[in-house]
Amino acid sequence: MKRRDFLKVTAAGAAATAVASPAIAQSSPEIKWRMTSSFPKSLDTIYGGADYFVKQVAEMTDNKFQIQLFAAGEIVPGLQALDATSNNTVEMSHTVAYYYVGKDPTFAIFASVPFGLNARQQNSWLSQGGGNELANELFKKHNVIGFACGNTGTQMGGWFRKEIKTVADLSGLKMRIGGIAGQVLQKVGVVPQQIAGGDIYPALEKGTIDAAEWVGPYDDEKLGFQKVAKYYYYPGFWEGGPTVHAFCNLEKWNSLPKNYQAVIANATANANSWMAARYDMQNPAALKRLVAGGTQLRPFTNEVLEACLKATNELWGELSGKNADFKKAIDAMQAYRSDQYLWWQVAEYTYDSFMIRSRTRG
Repeated sequence: MKRRDFLKVTAAGAAATAVASPAIAQSSPEIKWRMTSSFPKSLDTIYGGADYFVKQVAEMTDNKFQIQLFAAGEIVPGLQALDATSNNTVEMSHTVAYYYVGKDPTFAIFASVPFGLNARQQNSWLSQGGGNELANELFKKHNVIGFACGNTGTQMGGWFRKEIKTVADLSGLKMRIGGIAGQVLQKVGVVPQQIAGGDIYPALEKGTIDAAEWVGPYDDEKLGFQKVAKYYYYPGFWEGGPTVHAFCNLEKWNSLPKNYQAVIANATANANSWMAARYDMQNPAALKRLVAGGTQLRPFTNEVLEACLKATNELWGELSGKNADFKKAIDAMQAYRSDQYLWWQVAEYTYDSFMIRSRTRG
């Protein structure tokens, strides 16, 4: 190559590098955000999902995008996490949408509602069945955008001081239960109490409440409910597959470079899978320990389940009659549920039922 041609090529390459480097730097700025959780650090799986998320964001961006995580109460109380994100006190929050049914009952549908979807179905509906689009139509009205960032799987029905055999046994029962499920149980006589996770034990211990539900064996054991209540009921029909969301302030989200938006989307998806797998790993051993320690495991009777299903359908009718957003979302979810169970009864349920019956033989 002639010397002057070589110099032209070299100069062109240098110019391209000079253009490219600032462009790359501009698309990967150093950003520091804060995220508030609705959960205490002691709950290492549900709180841990947020911790996993923020670490993923840092690793994917070579620590240029850092999100500092705060437990419930460190910045705002656990049940005010969404508000703190909406008003930009913090850029993000890790919480459950059904905590905010006081703002709009439609919030609950995108977390979990009584007799709703199980975990796999919920993830399918949100990501593939139009659920996320419906959710973010609602969330936008509150100045946030939401991402599925965890799922506990079907939860337990909670801890009770006395046995629950009939619907009459629920009358006057003061129970810690979150979100819209409390409105359902109120129809069958329960007096619902919404209490943050870290405050449930003392309320149950002091007798301020008669029963409490939280998540499942692993978390419940950590919170010590087995020390103050004897009967452990299942299933938590109000939470077949509850989604834990990461919410981002909408203006802050829109200000992010596209590659950082993709990082958040992928990191939340990873955390969503991580949490579900972690609970599935931890719950069996925890349940064994609880039962070995004297916990009395009980199923809800069909009478109780049927009464609660009837109350649920009544409530959906009432809410749909006065809230168009709720009607649109609940109709979409129920239609998806119907098709899902048409399929599940053929394959998943048949397979699982056989394997449950035969698990001691192989």
